[in-house]
Amino acid sequence: MQDRPVIKTAIPKLRYQIGSHSASLLGEIESGDGRAYRYILAFVPSGQREPVFYVCAEPSPPAERADGAYRLGIVGEVLSEVVDTDDRWGDLDAFAEQALKLGQQALGLQQASVVRLM
Repeated sequence: MQDRPVIKTAIPKLRYQIGSHSASLLGEIESGDGRAYRYILAFVPSGQREPVFYVCAEPSPPAERADGAYRLGIVGEVLSEVVDTDDRWGDLDAFAEQALKLGQQALGLQQASVVRLM
């Protein structure tokens, strides 16, 4: 996974179970890749330790802030792209709702129920 976030430290804010995957929403992230993440939602298949899919919110570059303060990006095994730019991705609840939807779509978990664990 080419653009995998490098997370030195982070505070778990929310945890979910989605079918055969667990997902942890992280905040207060110190990264080792030079990026300033606001939030990251990482999806881990049951029985594994490493995430296979990430949804990230990070501040928009100054030239793009007119479109929104935060970029919403996805990082998976075969793709990495910014999917939206909006102020609302800086809000925990708005980010969590959209990130869960993106992860469910990408991992084929649309039919799985989302259970909030924390």
